[in-house]
Amino acid sequence: MKLISLKPVVNVDKCIGCGICSKVCPAATISIKDKKACVNEEFCRGCAACEQRCPAYAIIMTKLEKPYVVEVPVEDVPYDKIAVLCKNAHMHPEQIICFCTATRAEEVAAAILKGAKTPEEISRQTGIRMGCKVECIQPILRLLKAAGITPERPDGYQWYGLTPTLWDISEEIKEKYKTSGFYFNEDIKILNKIVEAKGSKGE
Repeated sequence: MKLISLKPVVNVDKCIGCGICSKVCPAATISIKDKKACVNEEFCRGCAACEQRCPAYAIIMTKLEKPYVVEVPVEDVPYDKIAVLCKNAHMHPEQIICFCTATRAEEVAAAILKGAKTPEEISRQTGIRMGCKVECIQPILRLLKAAGITPERPDGYQWYGLTPTLWDISEEIKEKYKTSGFYFNEDIKILNKIVEAKGSKGE
């Protein structure tokens, strides 16, 4: 679970309506209306990307009067389905995939199985990507791909496309570099053992 304790406040007198804040928001909660930034506080998760990137210093993060928690309880979804989705994405359900928020693969899988279809929806529901906002887009996209979902990239800088993993390397490349100190197949075997290892929930 993630405790949300901050919200952005826009100084409309300083706001120049450039739209950078909307392009960097990982939860896609900011829009530009009448040439001013407008925050949808219902979906904002207080990551401060907007404040950090505003060239006019028009946004200030302020404390919420009532902090709240966001999470997707894994108990809401049959765990065997979570385990299968994670395995198809080459992840162990209990592995942490967002170190900033300590979000595990199982929670993101649960969000997807409950209907989330984009990284932005998943961020709103689980709080993932609310730290560095960069690295954890990859496991989200991998889990969505494993679920057969291809989200449309938003108009902004929130995320980039999938980068190749060991499982994506072609046999031609493996053969070409096998005498150069690369052990792709051996690495895959080790990682598969980790993915298939039994966790605390017996999966």
